[in-house]
Order: sequence, then C-alpha cells, then structure tokens
Amino acid sequence: MTTGRRLGLFGGTFDPVHIGHLAAAEAVRDALRLDEVWLLASHVPPHRPQPAASVHHRFAMVALAVQDRPALRASDFELRSAGPSYTSATLSRLHAAGLHPSQLFFIVGADAFAEIATWRDYPRFLDAAHFVAVNRGGRSPDPAGAAATVAGRRVRAVRPGMASDAEEGETPAVFLVDHPTPDVSSTTIRDRSSRGLPIAGMVPPAVERHIRRHGLYAPGDGTPVEPLTASLLHEQEHH
Repeated sequence: MTTGRRLGLFGGTFDPVHIGHLAAAEAVRDALRLDEVWLLASHVPPHRPQPAASVHHRFAMVALAVQDRPALRASDFELRSAGPSYTSATLSRLHAAGLHPSQLFFIVGADAFAEIATWRDYPRFLDAAHFVAVNRGGRSPDPAGAAATVAGRRVRAVRPGMASDAEEGETPAVFLVDHPTPDVSSTTIRDRSSRGLPIAGMVPPAVERHIRRHGLYAPGDGTPVEPLTASLLHEQEHH
C-alpha cells in the first residue's frame, strides 16, 4: 500500500447532490483505501445541460451533505476556474499543485465512463490519474466494454472486501468498482421538487432543508435570495 496521500476526485454538477453520490464516493474510498474523496462541483459542465441551481447553491448543498462524513470533502477546485470544467485541465492543475498521477483516483459513474472516449484530450488524460468506474443503481460496470474503451490500459475489477493494490509511482490504471448504490437521480429529485412532492430519503436532510428554504427547483416561484458568500466556497477546501 502506498505511503503517499491517496485522493479520490468525484466530479459532477451535483444539481442536487444526493445519497447515491455519497454512497458511491464512500464505496470507492473504502475499496481503494483512499485517504479522502473530494466532491468537485463543476463550474460549467462540458457534457451536460447547464445546471438549474447556481454554483453557490450547488457547492453549499455538497458542503451540507458531507458535513458529517469525515472522509468526504466539498471542494471548490473547479469553481475557481472560468469556463468548462474539463477533467484534463483539472488534473493538470492538481499536478501543478504537487500531486503525482498515482495519487489521484478520478471517480465516474459506469454510464459516464462508457462515453469517456468523447471527452476532451482523450486518451492523454488517462495517464494523469487512476480512473475508477463505479456502478449505479445496482448495475455493474461491464469489464469487457471498459477494456475495449481503454484498449491497452490495465483494467482491474475491485469488489467489496478486495482493496486496490495500486502503489505509489505506478502507471495509472482503470479500476471497476462493483458496489450497488441507491438508484437515485438528480433529475428525479428536481422533478419531484418542482411538483411539490417529497424528496426525503433521496438527499440528506440538510440538503432537503436547503432546497426548501431557498425555493430551488420550484416552478419559477422560488423566493429570490442573496447569493451565498464567497467565503463558503473556500471553507472546506483541503490541499
């Protein structure tokens, strides 16, 4: 096992963050023996429609969601850069900050990983970090399909109770984490919230209160509020 810091990076719009995100982050953290996992709220997602909630609210919801989970951190690393939040650019900035590719584990859902060949700077960024594809909603990643997507890369299946043997300094690999997570989606939460339906159990209680208090995802009748202070965007950043 490596003696250096092992950092998980879980990017997304988190519009809103939900229990499926948290379960996936913690499953990967346990399986790969990571020191912590950063949840990186994207500024401008390059592969998705623009988020409904502002960057301030999305970061606030992530901060609230992880406040009682010491292994998870809300990070504003991508929010500090204008323009699209490209994975390759994020990893380059982390290298500049002194982190080695073998210390970084970039986490994506199996569905997103299936489209990784369409990402900017593919396949070059695969050398910039380990990549971790985790199942969602009880659907396991397809090792054969993943191997075809990243032909020539080392692909390893990691199952519950079987920790990664990735060592510091080794060439980045692709890990397939088979661990069922709650079948919840941000789209469903936004839809239910817009129709006044309950979302309890789909998001942490503090996130639900934030959504209700600020009228997020309401059908145009949410009460305007002052933007959250910029200091909140930095209070949980760890370097």
